[in-house]
Amino acid sequence: MPKIKTIRTKKAPEGWELIEPTITEIGNQIRDVENQTYSDKKKPEQFWEIYKLHHQRSRYIYEMYYYKKEITRELYEFCLQEQYGDASLIAKWKKTGYEKLCCLHCISKSQHNFGGTCICRVPKAKLEEGKLVQCKQCGCRGCASGD
Repeated sequence: MPKIKTIRTKKAPEGWELIEPTITEIGNQIRDVENQTYSDKKKPEQFWEIYKLHHQRSRYIYEMYYYKKEITRELYEFCLQEQYGDASLIAKWKKTGYEKLCCLHCISKSQHNFGGTCICRVPKAKLEEGKLVQCKQCGCRGCASGD
């Protein structure tokens, strides 16, 4: 969640007008999903949409800075400091093999049996034909970079 804006809050740097509509739109979508009631879904499935939108917002900031180079470093750091993007997830995206990582739960060894990683991290070429793979934590269907 982004920090609450107060009088003492640091003002947004130049270029904020460029990314503000997209950031606020995704934030509004997250709020809408949080306010929905889920009676027919299991508890982990309720968070899948939130994980997806959180990933989308972080990916947007990452791509605007590293690939498109449309925002300045100052604005990029402001977005991470105000928690519009996940700094830990973006740090993983910079490493080889993690370019398509969906969330940090999938690589956390403490949350999986035998100290491994999530099934969605296995390349699709190494899985059985026609087998549907879906992460139980975030609903990802395959985020391995070696597909």
